[in-house]
Amino acid sequence: MPLATDDFLDIDDVTPAELDALLDRAAAMKAGETEPRLPDTTLGMIFEKPSTRTRISFETGMTRLGGHAMFLGPDDLQLGHGEPLRDTARVLGRYVDAVMARLFDHADVETLAEHADCPVINGLTDEAHPCQTLADLLTIREFVGEDATVAWVGDGNNVGQSFVVGAAMAGIDVRVATPAEYGMDPAVFERAAAFGAEVEPTADPEAVVDGADVVYTDVWVSMGQEDERDEKVAAFDGYQVNADLLAGTDAKVMHCLPAHRGEEITDDVLESDRALAWDQAENRMHAQNALLVELLEKGDAGES
Repeated sequence: MPLATDDFLDIDDVTPAELDALLDRAAAMKAGETEPRLPDTTLGMIFEKPSTRTRISFETGMTRLGGHAMFLGPDDLQLGHGEPLRDTARVLGRYVDAVMARLFDHADVETLAEHADCPVINGLTDEAHPCQTLADLLTIREFVGEDATVAWVGDGNNVGQSFVVGAAMAGIDVRVATPAEYGMDPAVFERAAAFGAEVEPTADPEAVVDGADVVYTDVWVSMGQEDERDEKVAAFDGYQVNADLLAGTDAKVMHCLPAHRGEEITDDVLESDRALAWDQAENRMHAQNALLVELLEKGDAGES
């Protein structure tokens, strides 16, 4: 059955049961066990931020589903020329079957969802990256299993915040190590607690890595934070995922990419057999295809 939610703006817009079903469907689609189709379906893709994985995974995914994806960059819309976002949303809702938006301000994706008469998917905002979390959870299922302990090491950014909540929904134990001044929003831990997870953030990377099945990191300097580079790099001294931090563990390593090799992760770790980053990248497409089908599948657009 389609998801109860009309939009996917945060990972906990779905229930744990729906999340589990989404991951089941993604795994089945990846394995070729089922081939749902979305013929004559158009996905409008709004990009304020540049992207490799988000654009390619959604565009290729829609092609595989029998639909069409339309790239809408800053120069392709009237948003930069004075048109209110709510007006753009209303127009898009009359044309396309779904909207995926990769934006800076999370409030903007909420505005799109409020005014567009079609499902809206958050392809990334400064607060959340739920599509990445779907791919991460699918990857952990494949390579570690659901009885896993994951250590988040580094910046308490949008990727980490979505992952902590999603992992709690999936029953995965999460530990978080960030510098105090770059921690996650306390509301994230409250949301995780609603699913039975007690996450106590720390500033000690070695403590969270000890005994972990997976160590997950991301860039320290995200898009739009370039003027903070020197300050952030200094604050994250000791948080690099390298051979010393991983010594004595068999932990796999996750990174949502792009990676700043030599900053948050070393080249030798990212190129090692521990790294799952490439599987995460591939799973973006499979997880998002399952999400699109669950949001849009109805009537004769069901499985062929």
